Amino acid sequence: MAHILSRRLGKTAGRLVTNGLRSAGIVTNQRHALVRTFRASTCVNVLGHRASSTATQKVDTHPELIDHAVEQAIDPHHDLPMAGYDEKTISVGWGGGASWSRYHNIWLRDHCRCPSCYHPITKQRLVDTFEIQPDIEPTHVESKLEGLEVVWPSSPPHVSLYPWSWLKTNSYDPPDKRKESEEQILWGAGIQSSPPKVSFDEVMKDNVGLLKWLRKIKQFGFCFVEGVPANPEDTESLSRQIGLIRETQYGGFWDFTSNLAHGDTAYTNLALKAHTDNTYYTDPSGLQLFHLLSHTEGKGGATLLVDGFYVASILRELNPQAYEVLTRVRVQSHAAGDPSTFYKPGPHKSGYPILNLDPATGELIQVRYNNDDRSVMNDINACSVEEWYEALRAWNKCLTSPDSEYWVQLSPGTAVVVDNYRVLHGRSAFTGKRRMCGAYIGADEFRSKLLVLEELAQWRVGGINGLKDSNESFESGTIRSVWDPRL
Repeated sequence: MAHILSRRLGKTAGRLVTNGLRSAGIVTNQRHALVRTFRASTCVNVLGHRASSTATQKVDTHPELIDHAVEQAIDPHHDLPMAGYDEKTISVGWGGGASWSRYHNIWLRDHCRCPSCYHPITKQRLVDTFEIQPDIEPTHVESKLEGLEVVWPSSPPHVSLYPWSWLKTNSYDPPDKRKESEEQILWGAGIQSSPPKVSFDEVMKDNVGLLKWLRKIKQFGFCFVEGVPANPEDTESLSRQIGLIRETQYGGFWDFTSNLAHGDTAYTNLALKAHTDNTYYTDPSGLQLFHLLSHTEGKGGATLLVDGFYVASILRELNPQAYEVLTRVRVQSHAAGDPSTFYKPGPHKSGYPILNLDPATGELIQVRYNNDDRSVMNDINACSVEEWYEALRAWNKCLTSPDSEYWVQLSPGTAVVVDNYRVLHGRSAFTGKRRMCGAYIGADEFRSKLLVLEELAQWRVGGINGLKDSNESFESGTIRSVWDPRL
């Protein structure tokens, strides 16, 4: 069926427009709208009534039917979306036809979430994708208050109901512009005037305090926890509030001094430049929590925090070519100080770029940078050697700028957690005896706990005030809907 591009019509915007090809076009807000010819039975008015009893007759035969149906459906006094379909897709008109979303028939059938297609408890797919015919076409489409009802050919016919909110959120043609990127607050040295922090008591008390903590970590990439008892036991309990502690070559929960117990400069009293941890892993740890338990008979050891996303944004603005090089050239890393281990990331022999982008959106999602752990650059293209070193120099200049560096002198009782995908950390050299403890926590564990607590805040009793019991647990299927947009 033909696609018709409607004309701009000024005063008639929002009204039905027809042309000599017997197809319907909707014009809104002086913008062209790409619309499709519909079957008469599937252009539904806002009350859910079918446009005509001639359910299978095509628009080509009776254009007046779709004309009438569309004119009713775009009535601004009604809110129910309109719907229409052809051999390949189903189109949904939002706001009386002000905007449209198109969904392929095979995509909709594959995403049916009735109990026979999607397990209501395990939230896993049951439908066999490979039994769906590639050219599947619905036998009936209808707008209802609950959502879009689609009847698929089978014996007996299979009925799917897609909630309107789910369709809108998951629109891909065009993408839903309301989808917001994750909230992040970029910061420089000025963060020292009001750094994100919570108290140990509120984090350990209930889900309200825990959610507050995790939200700050998500927003700022780090957060202090004050009032932590200066012992490893309570610090470990604090870590486990987020999720499972990740076991590495350094152990699970670690408690160490500058005794070179492991072959890593962290186990010395030397200064550490701003870096992220675990660049030698294929999947670096998502979070790192550390707590200074004591520092006696010496001085120094100030903690350095740098927002890698902030630094990258400055570099991109000042030197876009350098930014592009650091997103493209791969860097190999290693951890080989302990004789019993030798870590190098895979599966790429050449490693990963310093700045890693979302392949779909191009947004920065991870900084992997530790110049001390960098391996030999023998996979770099000869043409890229000089530009890479120039880009690295530009990166370092932004990274070490006084505007970027946040220095803080930690003391026993204050723990800090950093997003290892975003915030770089370091320290100044120190003297004396210094005891630290802490842990790595996976990025997936962090996201899981945050999603669960956000879910509780949304679905309990009207928001975050409903999170009163830290021991609240989910009963399978009682809170999480199969239509949760995150599934």
